Amino acid sequence: MDLTNAVVVVTGASRGIGLATARRFLDAGARVAGLARSKDDLDRLAETFGDGFTPVVCDVADAEAAKDAIDGVASDLGQLDVLVNNAGLGRFGPVDDLDLDDWDAQIDTNLSGVFHCTRAAVPHMKRQGDARGADETGGFIVNVASIAGLIGNPELSAYNASKYGLRGFSDAIMKELRPFGIKVSCVYPGSVATEFGGSDPKPTAMSPESIAETIHHVVASPHQTLISEVVLRPMVGRKS
Repeated sequence: MDLTNAVVVVTGASRGIGLATARRFLDAGARVAGLARSKDDLDRLAETFGDGFTPVVCDVADAEAAKDAIDGVASDLGQLDVLVNNAGLGRFGPVDDLDLDDWDAQIDTNLSGVFHCTRAAVPHMKRQGDARGADETGGFIVNVASIAGLIGNPELSAYNASKYGLRGFSDAIMKELRPFGIKVSCVYPGSVATEFGGSDPKPTAMSPESIAETIHHVVASPHQTLISEVVLRPMVGRKS
């Protein structure tokens, strides 16, 4: 996909992988709409990034708010080429001690939030696909899952459930939307050096920028190539 002047929506854009991804697409010449819950954080990014960045305050767990945000971006910027579903959170603990609110928050954001944004974006992308024809991509959806969507982890049951669910959702819509000229990819990062989960990152953790670079590579792939899944793992030190 040619990203020059393309419209890219990134959820969870105020920090970590989302922030790095927004910056990478701006560097590629795209126009980026960053969704996040914090207006203050988004305002600071708008000052930093300039006119190419559109701040949108939105909690993706709110279905109506997500639809309004996606529809607003498509209307204001004239198109919707890429949706990066990155917003997520993790609250960990033993299954018998996990608060119900913590379970709900992870499912609502990590899984339902992706559904809300995708459901709103797809009609715009289908119309674009019809208008652009068979030789161009109507739209691209990238879902940022986790290695925890491939392997279970003790005391991560809710997070694992949300990310395993995201894997199934991604695989299903990839097959559903491909005939409409819409690409869907799911990215599974391992340990990343962010503040996610409230714990210090491992010394070998990957940088958010490395994940953003991979997301950009996936989206920029030739029209006839669909990279449906990517697993990213950190390197470890060599044995002496």
